[in-house]
Amino acid sequence: GVNSQIYSRSGGYMGLSFAIPAAVAVSVTDQLKAHGKVQHGRLGIGVQGLDQTLAQSFGLEDANGALVGSVEKDSAAAKAGFKSGDVIRKIDGTVVVDSTDITSRIGNTKPGTTIKVEVWRDGKPVELTATVGALDDGKVASAGNDTETKGKLGVAVRALTPEEQKSAGRTGVLVEKSGGAAAKAGVEPGDGIVGVGTTRINTPAELKAQVDKAGKTVALLIDRQGRQIFVPVKIG
Repeated sequence: GVNSQIYSRSGGYMGLSFAIPAAVAVSVTDQLKAHGKVQHGRLGIGVQGLDQTLAQSFGLEDANGALVGSVEKDSAAAKAGFKSGDVIRKIDGTVVVDSTDITSRIGNTKPGTTIKVEVWRDGKPVELTATVGALDDGKVASAGNDTETKGKLGVAVRALTPEEQKSAGRTGVLVEKSGGAAAKAGVEPGDGIVGVGTTRINTPAELKAQVDKAGKTVALLIDRQGRQIFVPVKIG
């Protein structure tokens, strides 16, 4: 059997120790995980899965890995140099399958552990070294001039006002109307577009310029209620 400390409701130890069968120990551990009493690792990034379309827009041959949408300020990931648009391909030399793979692997890493992460950035692999933070370090993740950029994307956007930029804590443009290719891809009015691929955009003109030089698929970095996700839009 294994010794297991029993937690009191307040989260402190009651100092009791029992010999319990291993199977029970596992479920206790799972409960501790569920109730956040065990320290989990975290990097401070928002990741999403890749599909073939998104992978192609970043110049990848396969859809293994996960795409970094947002990097929290002052987080372990920010210190390690992660950027929005990085595709995490390997952790400590082991291939990453998808975003849940990353979440579980980082979550099961002891805070303070140093890991090597291979990301795909601007068409080539880059190795980053990150020191995993603790789960409780993080905060809970909780718009100008009108320009019609109907064009290939099918959206009408405007720049954020200084007040909107301040309250949202970001730059970018606001989607006022969505039709055509963008609507098919799931872009909605009220979404913010903060980037195209790995390039940040701040004005409708910058958005148009990036879309004009894109290939058949463009990956828009969308900010929806404070969550950043890449949305692949087929434009050609």
